[in-house]
Formats: sequence, C-alpha cells, structure tokens
Amino acid sequence: MSAAHNGDSRSIGQLFAAATAEMSALVHDEIALAKAELRQDAKRAAFGSAAIIGALALAVFAVPMLSFAAAYGIQALGLTLGWSFLIVGGAYVAIALLLGAFAYGRFKKVKKPERSITSAKQTAAVLQRAKPHPRELTDGAVPVLRAGATEASRVVPSTDAPVKAKM
Repeated sequence: MSAAHNGDSRSIGQLFAAATAEMSALVHDEIALAKAELRQDAKRAAFGSAAIIGALALAVFAVPMLSFAAAYGIQALGLTLGWSFLIVGGAYVAIALLLGAFAYGRFKKVKKPERSITSAKQTAAVLQRAKPHPRELTDGAVPVLRAGATEASRVVPSTDAPVKAKM
C-alpha cells in the first residue's frame, strides 16, 4: 500500500526533507563511529609507541656496553685493543649496510594505494552523475531547482499551461 493509504499524509517535500535529515544523521553517526574507532586505535598506538621508545632507549644504552665487552673479549683472544675495537666497529658498519640494503628493498616495493584511488574516483564519478534533473510534471510544468525554494514554489508553469495566482 502507498503512504497515503497507511495514514501518512506527508507531502513529497516533507518526505524529501525527512529523508535528507535521516541521511544527514546517518552520515554524522558514521563519522562519530569512525572517530571512536580512531580514538581507540590511537590509544593502542600510543601505548605501543611508548613501549618501543622504552625498548629503544634500553638498546641505546646496551650497545656501548656490549661493544666494549666484545672488544675486550676479542683482546682476551690475543689481539691488541686497537684491532679489537676496529673489528667491532667494522661489524657494526657491515650490519648497518645490510639493514640499509634490506630497508631500501622494502621501500622500493611500496606503491601508491591503487585500489583506494580507483574506488575514490569511481565514487566521485557516481556522485557527479547523481545531480537532480528537472522532470516534466503532469500539467506540462518543469520544476526549477533553486536554493531555498519550497516544493510549492518550485514549479514554473510552461507557456501553454495557465498561470494560477497563489493565495
């Protein structure tokens, strides 16, 4: 049954206004949900970042200690202290070069988000085509879409339809 038979006597303008208000509320609710999810993820990321910073701080203090221990350990094997430190330093340079090459290879594989860009372009194309188009009414009038116009004031009579004055 149609809306008029169900006891709902709202006009098309009122139905359109209600649909617009509900769509606006839906968009606002979706934005609120996204904000809540991002807030929760931000808290997790903050705690994770704090743990990484703590681990890195401890590693920064541990590296010199382990370096000295390695150099003195190599000296205990019979090399002079200078050569021992040179070997430890060379090992760090070799490790740094290996990590740099690994990082370079990983960064080279990073590409722009093709699927997201394509999806955004498709959405924009659909939204551009979703503009309201004037339609002929039963009496031959064509609705004119202007900002602030009400449903009753949107109809411009055609040249062959008689003009009626509003009261």
